[in-house]
Amino acid sequence: MHTEEFSVNADDLIATVKKLIAEGNARRIVIKREDGQVFIEFPLTIGAVGAIIAPALAAVGAIAALVTKCTIVVERRD
Repeated sequence: MHTEEFSVNADDLIATVKKLIAEGNARRIVIKREDGQVFIEFPLTIGAVGAIIAPALAAVGAIAALVTKCTIVVERRD
C-alpha cells in the first residue's frame, strides 16, 4: 500500500475526490487543511462505497465552502 498527496483549491475539491473514487484503487481518502489539520477521513471499501459516497461527498462540499486550499491524501492498494 502507498500514499499520494494532491494539493487542490476548493473549486476542484469535489471533482478530484469523485475522480479518485471512480478510479477504484483508493482505500482511504483524507482531506487536510493547509496547516495539516485533518478535516475528514473516510475509508473506501468495496462493500461500503455505495453507502458512504453520498454523505462523504456532502461533507466534502461543506469543507470546500470553508477552505481555499487543501491537501488530499490517498491511500492506494498496490
